[in-house]
Amino acid sequence: MDSPRKVPTIQDVARHAKVSAATVSRVLTAPERVSQATRERVTEAVRETGYTVNQSARSLRLQRARTILTAMPGIGNPFYSTILDAVVAAATKRGYGVLVTSRLGDDPARWLSEYFLSNRADGLLLFDGFLDTRKLHAIVGDGTAMPMVAAYDELPDPQINSVITDNLQAAERAVAHLHELGHRRIGHISGPSRNTFPNERLVGFRKAMFERRLEVHDEWIFAGDYTMESGKAAGRLLAGYKQRPTAVFAANDEMAIGLIAELRSHGIECPRDISIMGFDDISISQNYLPSLTTMRQPREQIGRIAVETLINILENPAASAEPAHVVLSSELIVRDSTARLGTGHAHR
Repeated sequence: MDSPRKVPTIQDVARHAKVSAATVSRVLTAPERVSQATRERVTEAVRETGYTVNQSARSLRLQRARTILTAMPGIGNPFYSTILDAVVAAATKRGYGVLVTSRLGDDPARWLSEYFLSNRADGLLLFDGFLDTRKLHAIVGDGTAMPMVAAYDELPDPQINSVITDNLQAAERAVAHLHELGHRRIGHISGPSRNTFPNERLVGFRKAMFERRLEVHDEWIFAGDYTMESGKAAGRLLAGYKQRPTAVFAANDEMAIGLIAELRSHGIECPRDISIMGFDDISISQNYLPSLTTMRQPREQIGRIAVETLINILENPAASAEPAHVVLSSELIVRDSTARLGTGHAHR
């Protein structure tokens, strides 16, 4: 009969990484106190020895940091400020703290793993759609799924818990609003696509145009990245066209504002010459000139429901055999940047 396999110890990891046991302990409990090269060597050693699987997965089950890790694509992005406020408020109400990270290095999964290997976080709220969820699951090991809820603008991996908004349908309602104002020549600034699938707001735009038998001009569809600069870049191209759309739907407010600003510098005024609408309803949208027509995402709900979903999973894992999927509705907010075709005045 084969003898049972010896459970790896911290000393085994230390020997494998050629460091002291104290260094391994520091990497697992306070990684910021250790150099990146040492962190990488020890992290690789715990994986290769099996220490991650046999010790850390057990710790995740038996101990609670009562802390949620929140991964965002950019903490300075105004879209996430309301969400983060809601996350902190909802977590505090349930007795949990919140750690916030943004994109870290070339391999974010490696950095995030340190929080879980050192038991500094119990679960992950994922707002960054560019992180590879397969790598994140591998952090926990032992075949156990990471306690995680994803909440970002593209439909995530169906095998993970998610809280998202109705991006495709909201984009259709945006086009419908412009159509109701008499616009038939409509352009779009799209957001980036993820996971090899086209951006859902672009899909919704195309679907709405098709259903209304409106021609989609490829030169009026601009690839953006949700920054104001990409909106300005679209404006520079658009200003040079002899034939322009009478309205543009941008996939977020920052791109819409960048577009308005750039067109204004070329003497093209919104909504006198072109109607423009955005998506998200960030705080500047109602205070910009002209105030921005947009699709309002329920950001407070996104943050609160994502936290509640994650904590319910952490506190009652037996009840979460199937992934939770929550889809919230966006709201059309009509302001001054869209006008009835031919009037040159804001639609109210």
